Amino acid sequence: MNIVAVFFAVVIVALIVAALSIRVVTQYEKGVLFRLGRVKDVREPGLRFIIPVVDRFRKVSMRIVTMPIQSQGIITRDNVSVDIAAVAYFRVVDAVKSVVAIENVAAAIDQIAQTTLRNVVGQHTLDETLSETEVINANIRQILDVITLEWGVEVTLVELKDIQLPDSMKRAMARQAEAEREKRAKIIAAEGESLAAAALGDASDTMMAHPLALQLRNLQTLVELGVDKNTTVVFPAQLMSAIGDIGTFFARETAAVSTPSVAPITAPAARQAQATTSAANGETEPDASALSV
Repeated sequence: MNIVAVFFAVVIVALIVAALSIRVVTQYEKGVLFRLGRVKDVREPGLRFIIPVVDRFRKVSMRIVTMPIQSQGIITRDNVSVDIAAVAYFRVVDAVKSVVAIENVAAAIDQIAQTTLRNVVGQHTLDETLSETEVINANIRQILDVITLEWGVEVTLVELKDIQLPDSMKRAMARQAEAEREKRAKIIAAEGESLAAAALGDASDTMMAHPLALQLRNLQTLVELGVDKNTTVVFPAQLMSAIGDIGTFFARETAAVSTPSVAPITAPAARQAQATTSAANGETEPDASALSV
């Protein structure tokens, strides 16, 4: 009976020792082994054994961690107060340093990221903060990498997530954007007027070389007006002058046709007319016998 009890006691102790000795390291983890308080080894993923009581095993995740950076009240270089939130991505590259060099990696990166965000954004103006976010992200990442590499951590990416502006600044920026768009609209309209004027100049040169083209254009305009069933028809001045010239021509031709023809003048009538003219001038009419040969 005592032998059976001892056997079961040994089995139970063996199971307890086995349970305390076996460790399973997941694929995305690495295990840091401490033996009597000193770093002994770094264990890869798989089934691992340790010495109970003597060894202490610490698992470290090697996956990329997403860490939001809470909104920070920041004053830019041109004295504008903004609230900026960001997000950082980091991963452990040295399991031993992440355990030995610093106590809480995530909390440390969170605090240093907030401080770095304020420092970097404070060196830029508001316009630069809004337009050059990629430059700011790169600067923050470089500064964090210099610090966190000593902790065995690599910051892979930093992105500004949200930028909150004061209401007065939003209204000012809206007015500025509206003025900018009005300026662009006026410039585009002026360019259109310039192109239209150049095209009209070319068209006028063509019509000067071909006068009939203007009349054809006038007739086309009348056709376009007639499509809309308008009750008022506007005739161009050039068309009215052309109609007036045509009317004058027909009137002149009609007057020439209606004038009676003049009878031919005979020789006696001519002599009588010459005598009448001489008498009126006080001249003596020559003798008829003298005129005859």
